[in-house]
Amino acid sequence: MPVVGIFLNVRPFHEIKTRFAPSPTGYLHVGGARTALYSWLFARNHGGEFVLRIEDTDLERSTPEAIEAIMDGMNWLSLEWDEGPYYQTKRFDRYNAVIDQMLEEGTAYKCYCSKERLEALREEQMAKGEKPRYDGRCRHKP
Repeated sequence: MPVVGIFLNVRPFHEIKTRFAPSPTGYLHVGGARTALYSWLFARNHGGEFVLRIEDTDLERSTPEAIEAIMDGMNWLSLEWDEGPYYQTKRFDRYNAVIDQMLEEGTAYKCYCSKERLEALREEQMAKGEKPRYDGRCRHKP
C-alpha cells in the first residue's frame, strides 16, 4: 500500500488538525504570522481544528512577555485556536507517558549515543554531500 494510503487509513482526511508552535523568544514576526495563517486557513478550509502550542523549552530565551505578544498578534490577526495554548514545559508528564507506551509497544527505542558521536556523524555525512540523518545504531539494543 502506498504511504499516502497508509496515512489516510490512520487519520481520515476529514479529521484535519493543524498547529502553530512558536518559540516565545520575541514578537510574532511576519514569517511566523504567515505560517500561522497557512495552518489556520488549511484547518478552516477542511473543517479541521487549529492548535496553538507554545515551544517554551528554551528556558534562557523564552519570556512571558513574548508569549503575551505572540497571543496578542494572533488575536489581532483573528487567528483563533481551537485547542491550547499548550505549553511544552507543562506537558512533560504526558510526553513521558506516550514515550513509555511507544517503548513498550516496540514503536520507539532509546538512543544511547553521545552528542559528540551524533555531531561527528552529522559532519561526516555533510562532508560527503549526504543529507544528515541518524544511522539507527541503537535501534536493536535491548
